[in-house]
Amino acid sequence: MFSEEINKVAQAAKGKSELLRNNKVGYLLSSAFAGLYVGLGIMLIFTVGGLLSTANSPATKIAMGASFGVALSLVIFAGSELFTGNNFVMTIGALKKTVSWLDVILVWIVSFIGNLVGSVFGAFLFYSAGLASGPVGKFIVSATNTKMHLSSQELFVRGILCNVLVCLAVWCSFKMKEEIGKLVMIFWCLFVFITAGFEHSIANMTLLAIGLFVPHQATISLSGFIHNLTFVTLGNIVGGAVILAIPYYLISREK
Repeated sequence: MFSEEINKVAQAAKGKSELLRNNKVGYLLSSAFAGLYVGLGIMLIFTVGGLLSTANSPATKIAMGASFGVALSLVIFAGSELFTGNNFVMTIGALKKTVSWLDVILVWIVSFIGNLVGSVFGAFLFYSAGLASGPVGKFIVSATNTKMHLSSQELFVRGILCNVLVCLAVWCSFKMKEEIGKLVMIFWCLFVFITAGFEHSIANMTLLAIGLFVPHQATISLSGFIHNLTFVTLGNIVGGAVILAIPYYLISREK
């Protein structure tokens, strides 16, 4: 079961590793684009959230969740290298032996760095455009402050749950034959993770960076940024690699 799809994922992992090996600048740019694309989704949903929050709407998180599908849609359809998706894809590749575990680590490191560059760049543009102001700015600062002060356990577990959903969307993109089917699965998976309040390391890069750029209270700091990303990233790796990739690999094995 799933052997054909798992082989596709394994070949995709090989392609990612070869791109990094043969075109390091190109791979870094592709990773930066992924950070920017996810960041555009964050800009959208926190604009929506900020506007709805002024009316104290109980539907704020639902509207935000319904809007975030644009982020992963751009990552998958435009083509870019997202660290969290690579947690799943590269683990499958290593298990299927199309890449080495060293390749996995290198792809993860470079895609994470590229995602960070693209995310912070997008955050700076959003701030420089004067769009992180008024109710939107207040909403972003409030969310940033909350995320920076969650416990390590909360961040880690929310990171696990989040990347199970993100990697399910990536996995389904390998299984689905039609673009509309891929878009539907992206929508549902991201709707769940945003509305339920899970934590995505790359999405947080943009949000927390905006929170640092705009005027903010002393409780928002670079150390809070690092605290959040450290435990969310670890959770994302567990969710994508351990909880999703390894079981699907085992399911696909033939006797």
